[in-house]
Parts: sequence; C-alpha cells; structure tokens
Amino acid sequence: MQPVPHPSTPEIPRDAASVVLLRDTPAGIETLLLRRHAQMANMGGLYVFPGGKLDAADRDGAALLDQPAQTLHEGLGESALDPATAAGLHVAALREALEECGLLLAEPAQAQAPVDAPRARAMLREGQPLAQVLAALQLRLSTRRMCAWSRWITPETPAMATRRFDTRFFVAQAPDGQEAGHDDEETTASVWIAPRTALEQYRDGQIDLAPPQIMGLAHLARHASVRSVMEQARLRRPPTVLPEAFEHEGARVICYPGDPLHSVRDRALPGPTRLYQREQRFFPGDGFESLFA
Repeated sequence: MQPVPHPSTPEIPRDAASVVLLRDTPAGIETLLLRRHAQMANMGGLYVFPGGKLDAADRDGAALLDQPAQTLHEGLGESALDPATAAGLHVAALREALEECGLLLAEPAQAQAPVDAPRARAMLREGQPLAQVLAALQLRLSTRRMCAWSRWITPETPAMATRRFDTRFFVAQAPDGQEAGHDDEETTASVWIAPRTALEQYRDGQIDLAPPQIMGLAHLARHASVRSVMEQARLRRPPTVLPEAFEHEGARVICYPGDPLHSVRDRALPGPTRLYQREQRFFPGDGFESLFA
C-alpha cells in the first residue's frame, strides 16, 4: 500500500465537540442519530451524533457549568489544551445538543427552577446567547452527566469533508422527560436506534455514516447499558484517533492506531483497525461481523 499524498500545507483542524446521547430500553441501549441536511458542505445527508464547532463564546462559558474548568480539563487528558478551551468544549457539546435536537442537560442554579428545554431551545433560535438563556431560566449546564469518550482528528487528506476538525466526543444519558427532535434546518431527521441496528442499516444502504460514527457505533454495540458505557468512559483516558490513509489497488484504505500501517502502534479502538472505502462508503476488510469482534 502507498500513503495517500498530503497537501503541502494541511489545514489546521478546528476545535469541535459532539455528544453521544444514550438511553436504556428493554432490548438494550439506543443512541440518537441526526441526519444532516443534504445541502450541508460537510457530511451532507449523513447520520451523525449532535455536535459542531467550538464557538468563541463557548470558551467564556465556565460560569455556565457545574464543575470548574480545571476539573473538565483533567477529564479530557490533553496536556496541550488550556482549561478555558476544555470547558468550552463541554459547553459546545451541550449547546449543540440543545440547538440540534432539543435536549438540555442542565440543572437548577437557584431554588427549584424547572429545566424547560423547549423554551431554552426557542430562545436560542431567537438569537439569544446561551449564557443569557441559562441566566433567564436560572439554570446551569450539567457536565457531571457527561464523560469524555474519544477524540477524532480529520485526516490531512479528508475523505468526506471540505474542512478538518479536532472533535471531542462525549457520552451522556439523555435527560428523562425531554423529547428529542431535529431542527429542520441543519438536520432533517432524527432517530433513536440501537448501535448495531444503525450499522446494519448502513450495511444495507438505508442510511449513510462517516467513519467516526461507524467505529463509534461498533464500540457502543459492545455495551448492554448506559451505565456500562459511562463506567468505561470514566475509567480510561479518551483515545486520540488521527486516521492515516493509504491507496491499495485504486481504493482508499483508512487505518487507525494499532494497525500495522499506522504510525501509532498502540490500539485505540476495539474492532477492525482499518476500513476500505468504496466510492463514499466504508467497510471492514474481514466482513461486517469484524466490527464487533
């Protein structure tokens, strides 16, 4: 295999955050996937976890949170990251969850203020800053209900996007009593779905996914409950995944840490260490079941 040529001046990845929202059902865990609008420049039409880029205001959001910035910085395990940005990534993940699917992970900041997610979302859509929304509703964001899960950095030669991102993925249990729904702007569909079922639908061509979602769903499929996911997240440092691309017989191969071709020898993820790209779809070389081996 030959490495895919890199641009002479690769784009610097933008900081971003995403939250993998989970719930327990009698049949096992489900996660929330949103379909991005087909006209979006990045990953249009794909099913993704709620998330987006870090905004400047997110870095100033430490006062919105239930934990100090230094505590959140330690949870991410990134020595090169400053505490304000670490806190901002938590703000960004929860802000995007509210904007894109209407779920608000928050708690009363004073007395018994109700967590009114529909009203908070409506205020955001009217253009009010998140800090102003939370202050008006007497709420603060609940970072104790989320855990860092993984960090994905877009390859220097992206396969499916026009921009590069450095995305921190968090896991969190969906709040009780709130109803998720897409915004009909950036996202056009939403579904609660078992991780394996989502991958089966991808295999059968019913939905489209990007590699971080494919590998993330395969990881989640190994867990029987939300508690199991959260406990694993708390016990380990979030792995960093910078895929490396190669060409083999005219096809693109995406390799992950631990693959013999990858520059990082230590495995970061369970499952296969490489995916083969056929047009705009990605599959493990040893068959579908190898995602869960």
